[in-house]
Amino acid sequence: MRETDALSFDGTRLPNWVPDSARNYIVHTQEGRSIRDLARAAGCHASTVLRQVRRTEARRDDPLIDEALNDLGVFHRSTGKEKISTVKDNSSMNAMPRQPATTPDQHTVEREARRILRRLCEPGACLAIAQDMEKAVVVRETDSGGTTRTAVVDRPVAQAMALKEWISCAEPGRISRYMITNIGRAALKRLLAEDNAERRGFSEAAAPFADQHREWGEKDCAIPDSTRSRRVRYNLSESPILAMSRRKDKDGNPFLTPDLVAAAERLREDFELAQMGPRVTQNWERFLTGGDRGSLGDDSGTGSGASGARDRVSAVLRDLGPGLGDVALRVCCFLEGLETAERRMGWSARSGKVVLRIALQRLKRHYEELGTGNLIG
Repeated sequence: MRETDALSFDGTRLPNWVPDSARNYIVHTQEGRSIRDLARAAGCHASTVLRQVRRTEARRDDPLIDEALNDLGVFHRSTGKEKISTVKDNSSMNAMPRQPATTPDQHTVEREARRILRRLCEPGACLAIAQDMEKAVVVRETDSGGTTRTAVVDRPVAQAMALKEWISCAEPGRISRYMITNIGRAALKRLLAEDNAERRGFSEAAAPFADQHREWGEKDCAIPDSTRSRRVRYNLSESPILAMSRRKDKDGNPFLTPDLVAAAERLREDFELAQMGPRVTQNWERFLTGGDRGSLGDDSGTGSGASGARDRVSAVLRDLGPGLGDVALRVCCFLEGLETAERRMGWSARSGKVVLRIALQRLKRHYEELGTGNLIG
């Protein structure tokens, strides 16, 4: 048995993240096992399984859910189960034929969910995906009416989040748009709590119910001139950059223009992608202390996506230099408030916003010199 598979109560091999309702539906449609047989195996009443099967079938109008069930059906048959035709044909549900995607494991789904669901908590954010695209993107509407891309995720992970009801389709169509659900918000808080407990060395997972009425999270940040780290509390629904983008200057113009916000979001996206590899958090100390601002080095087997993102972030911080790089890293990536950043760096009050805007202007120029072009959708 592969590590990404789990042998469940009904004898099927499916990833651990697959909900019981979808698991029962796949076994019922793929193998033809009766509702009563599945209920006996699960130790519940037959009506419970019947409702699960009917509800899952009704949810197949959602493009991502339909694709997920089709791909899981192929995955289920590939583990040695008898091949039985599905209730719905894949070609009839999609405008273009699509090859089954690689089924992600539970670790991948949860790791990506921490990043994507956190982005979907932001005001005006949604996950958009086209029928013929391998990736889904998280975009957020700007005050000027445009959109800014804030994250990218593989299509199979988006399918898993839809099947787990973490996201729901608000606008189906050629480009479908998904919003985070209350179940997704609760799942995000649970995943962040488990991640925090693991970082502190606890083996047990933290209970997800204590702070569900709040939208706050925590993360570790390095302390300058020290090998220790500290906890930083931040709002899941809004970053400091978004809060500053609503401020006006003395002439009534936005303090941070949309192109500067887009540059900050791109840096944060690369930083979050870079955090996927091992031994990454402590490596950012060199940028906070103004020491060696070279490359972060090989991560011994990490995928090119994470290593490429680390190279891009380190190139940005080298270009910005000490001071500008510090404030960009603290505010855009560590999500520190300006007052906290000023106090940490020993700056005078209200000087941080001026330095931050200069840093973002230099950051925007850095991306333009790379040939990125317009950062706003």
